[in-house]
Amino acid sequence: MDAREFIAVTRKILDPESVARERAADEVIDLLGSYSPAQVSTLVTLLSAVAASEKEKPALEAELHAILELMSTGHVAFGHIAQLQDIRLDELPPELREYVTDLLES
Repeated sequence: MDAREFIAVTRKILDPESVARERAADEVIDLLGSYSPAQVSTLVTLLSAVAASEKEKPALEAELHAILELMSTGHVAFGHIAQLQDIRLDELPPELREYVTDLLES
């Protein structure tokens, strides 16, 4: 993926609107084979930071799913997802709580 496309994806992930962030996370998955290892690491780090502060459950679920898919590339270390530890699990529905726990235990 070239630099302009990568920057466009990262901007979408940071959009102020939760629906746009949700779509961006889905787009990340759609483009999974296009990223370099460094881009994967950057995207996972960014998505983890966004997820740690996400207030909307559908967007959070999409972000967590994108993180999981990016982890399958083998270019993700625990440090890239460490910000998921900031998520208050007691405030999540059970299915999202399990998602976060599974990611942190991977």
